[in-house]
Amino acid sequence: MNAPHDEATLEPERTADAPDADGPCWRAAAHRVARVAVQHADEVDRAARFPVEAFDALRRERLLSAMVSPRFGGAGLPLADIAQICEILAHGCASTAMIYAMHQIQVACIQDHGAAVPWHQALLRELVEHQSLLASATSEETIGGNLRTSACAIELNGERLRIEKLAPTISYGAHADLILVTARRTAESTASDQALIVARCEDIELEKRGTWDSMGMRGTCSEGFRLVATGDAAQILPTPFAEIADQTMLPVSHTLWAAVWTGVAADALDRAKAFFRAQARTRPGAVSPAGIRLAEAAGLLQMMQARLAVALDAARAAHRARHAAPDADAPLSAALHFASDMNTLKTSISSTALLVVQEALMICGMAGYKNGTPYSVGRHLRDLHSAPLMINNDRIAQNTASLLLAQRNTGHGEA
Repeated sequence: MNAPHDEATLEPERTADAPDADGPCWRAAAHRVARVAVQHADEVDRAARFPVEAFDALRRERLLSAMVSPRFGGAGLPLADIAQICEILAHGCASTAMIYAMHQIQVACIQDHGAAVPWHQALLRELVEHQSLLASATSEETIGGNLRTSACAIELNGERLRIEKLAPTISYGAHADLILVTARRTAESTASDQALIVARCEDIELEKRGTWDSMGMRGTCSEGFRLVATGDAAQILPTPFAEIADQTMLPVSHTLWAAVWTGVAADALDRAKAFFRAQARTRPGAVSPAGIRLAEAAGLLQMMQARLAVALDAARAAHRARHAAPDADAPLSAALHFASDMNTLKTSISSTALLVVQEALMICGMAGYKNGTPYSVGRHLRDLHSAPLMINNDRIAQNTASLLLAQRNTGHGEA
């Protein structure tokens, strides 16, 4: 009969988390940053502080400009590669990965919709040179998290602009170099007639209006602020925000967020696998019921990874189609299908990731429940509870239902 043991003392097996020697350099760089991030992840979580060390490493590796086109000095990585970086970072620290994802979403918006404007061209070159960090202010106290409406408006005085916004959350706003702000195009514009403005930190006044003492994703430092920004009219992206949101912000957000959540779930499952193997070594011949849970959790994670791969293929196809015929409108059916596909990506991955971590917790037992063990998954579980709330899944499901209603039936007959 095997002697009893303390589960928390089991040592995890080393996992093959290092990239192949002949793999792309950005992958190796992402793993180096993840190793820095994991060293500070628990302290970042406890103190609800910005992951300074990880972002110093990201700047050293020049990964903040990874998506910027080589035309402006960047690496020009496609969305699929950026998603993989997010997933790698999430193995180390979910807050670091989420901030990186949110930064790249803003980079994509500027590159897709401002790259023909001299001011924004100069900004992209500056981003590459200085490895600037971009944040966004899209929520507003009077309209909540409804991305598509604004109460505040751009005040124009000749070629100068001013914006004043009460934002309930600006993730890592106090640590960003630039903030992209949504506002009504003019004081006379409707709430949905919005523009997106790129504001520099030296031209922004941030008055803190709340703290960030949250359940999870504590390192994102998503505090509330009164934001007052000034600048030149050239800092307004020329594309209406409705188009920016549809074509870039939402699909890139859902894709990169899904990659982050997949990485968090994968790290939790790695801990569960290590616990299961260590337990098996100490109890040879014993059959553990945790094996069934492990198999089920692995299957859920594989479904998440497959779903993300499908979304990345769809994003590549949409990108190619838009660049092949930039002035052509996509067929309505294709646009509706792409939008509903992005929506279901977000809702399915955000829900399934939680299930994977819950299974990992059941496998690791008290060793996973306690903080400070090699198998702790409490931070993972708390971080992932934010996933269904980031653009609330209920709101997305309602929108998806409307999109599906508008799509033509592609089956063999009408209902």
